[in-house]
Amino acid sequence: MKSIYEPLFTPWKIGECEIKNRIVMTSMGGTSIFGWMEKNHFDNEAARFLLKRAENNVGLILPGIAPIRDILFGSWIYNGQKKYDSLKKFTEEFHKTGAKIFIQLTAGFGRSLAINKLMIDALHSKPLRTLIKPILDVDYLTASASATPNRWDDSCISRPLTKAEINAMVEAFAKISLHLKNAGVDGVEVHAVHEGYLLDQFTMKYTNLRTDEYGGSLENRYRFATDIVKAIKKRCGSDFPVSLRYSVVSKTKGFGKGALPGEEYTEVGRDMEESKEAVVLLENAGYDMLNCDNGTYDAWYWAHPPVYMNENCNLEEVKQIKKYVKIPVVCAGRMNLAVGSEAVKNGEIDAVGVARQFLTDPEWVTKTINDKEDDIRPCICCHNGCFNMAHYKGVGNDQTLQDNAGMARCALNPETMQSTKYKIVKTNNPKNIAVIGAGIGGMEVARVATLRGHKVTIYEKTNKNGGVFNAAASPEFKEKDKELLKWYDKQMKDLKIDIVYNHEVKDISSVKADKVVVATGSVPIRPSSVKGIDKAYDAVSYLLGECTTGERVAVIGGGLTGCEVAYDLFLKGKTPIIIEMKNDLIAQRGVCLANSSYLRDFFELHKVEVHLETTLKEIKDGSITVVTNGKENSIDVDSVILAIGYKPSPVSKDAILAGDARAIGNLKTTIWNAWDVAMKI
Repeated sequence: MKSIYEPLFTPWKIGECEIKNRIVMTSMGGTSIFGWMEKNHFDNEAARFLLKRAENNVGLILPGIAPIRDILFGSWIYNGQKKYDSLKKFTEEFHKTGAKIFIQLTAGFGRSLAINKLMIDALHSKPLRTLIKPILDVDYLTASASATPNRWDDSCISRPLTKAEINAMVEAFAKISLHLKNAGVDGVEVHAVHEGYLLDQFTMKYTNLRTDEYGGSLENRYRFATDIVKAIKKRCGSDFPVSLRYSVVSKTKGFGKGALPGEEYTEVGRDMEESKEAVVLLENAGYDMLNCDNGTYDAWYWAHPPVYMNENCNLEEVKQIKKYVKIPVVCAGRMNLAVGSEAVKNGEIDAVGVARQFLTDPEWVTKTINDKEDDIRPCICCHNGCFNMAHYKGVGNDQTLQDNAGMARCALNPETMQSTKYKIVKTNNPKNIAVIGAGIGGMEVARVATLRGHKVTIYEKTNKNGGVFNAAASPEFKEKDKELLKWYDKQMKDLKIDIVYNHEVKDISSVKADKVVVATGSVPIRPSSVKGIDKAYDAVSYLLGECTTGERVAVIGGGLTGCEVAYDLFLKGKTPIIIEMKNDLIAQRGVCLANSSYLRDFFELHKVEVHLETTLKEIKDGSITVVTNGKENSIDVDSVILAIGYKPSPVSKDAILAGDARAIGNLKTTIWNAWDVAMKI
């Protein structure tokens, strides 16, 4: 292990609970070990997931949130002893690893609940709301401190919780915590004065308009959270550790409006001055640890940083509040391990919180200890598999039911939380397999097939691996994408997979193999109906540096690719102009709101010209003609970049198709399909 990491591998204490090292796996939606459905639900897949990470040298593990009351059917989870009996058996096995486990309990989501169309319809229709209430009580689930608009659909207004409902929740935290203590859990984490969840909605002035003892003064606004820890300590004893998930600064300008890094703004939530007072209040109430970052659902990119956010984006604020408390403080949010280790060494924080990297590679801590960092498959902060709750104008949470039920999956690692479906099974009939194309899809087919025992040869028409992903990884802010390409290069070498470069296969019958997999990707769409289309560059050509643009650049297409191209142009000092036919930017399923809202907020802050509900009619020398609501308009531009989509480009359909050669998708669909292909051969 590199000496720079040594401070992370020293023991520390939360109350009287000693943790063997300072790596904390923070809670992620989808890794809940129980709750959500029926009173005796215990998630064996989550248990396997957590145990695997514990076996790989994590100090403290926090499973996904357990709602104190099941989301479906509405039973308090202190009912149903069977799940606690299952948990006790699990903790006995878990503790053999030397790791500790705190269960995170949540009061709920309030106005932050990611409501879908059914929920929206129910909130607007009393008969429908009444009909589904025994299964899904949307009115209760969205209830908040005050009557405030839902983050995902501002036509839906949360009702204020009653004092009786608040008291019932406080009592539930205490009852459940005692069950957890008796089941051998090392502590609990209260979720959360954090990220704009329900408890946080009580603490912030812009979401709490109450005039009773839960509103107004700082002490009143934090009363819900302080009452909870007092009730837990009273029921479980003062020595039972209780952590609090905590956002130091809200970074919020208003409903649906976040504040970007470095932006001057007026804070409507918790600012640093209030936070300094709040942490003392929370410590005095009995909390034993603060598990910290920044943000709210209105500024979601702070708590779920996309690749556009800098590493260690929350560290400075967390270091500040550490000065005001004696209890340990954890910092999370794209933490660079070396920087986090230095902060621990200097006493600026007590531990480093990491989440999504555990989805991508369960063994990354062990690999770090063994000085094998180049073997760590990197998280690229895409949210495609783990948290793909998409939101855009006119749509609440545009997430499939399958994805909603299966969060904490990983775009890069299908085995994550799907261990019975995706797993390496050795073949009894080894074959010679030819893979046409060394893009991500082709390399993943080759990797999985080789691990299963097949002999694979890849034929690649260029002189390098990666295919179109080389273009996606080219911007300066895509450093994690570049790391992923390096990881694939190493996997190909370590597995001794033969790659024949500069060899374009035009006729698959010329390839000698038992099975042929075509992974030749896709090609950009270039609409022939647009006059002067030959004057435009496609996004891939731009990203690969194959063309030179002028100062004013029209980007045709405001999906994720187009917006990232525009973002890259802006960072390079150019003036991008986005042309999008839909009524919002990045109006597409599968792109997490944390990612899309950053780009939308960035373009708004920096006054990037955006034309929505607009189509391209003609490209001229020095200008383009567009049509908005039937009206033609000319826009002066120096260059045009097309980012309007792709179409499959299989070299042959008389073979097994994989990735974008089969159907256009994203990295998640490409890699998961590669596994589907390789597992069936």
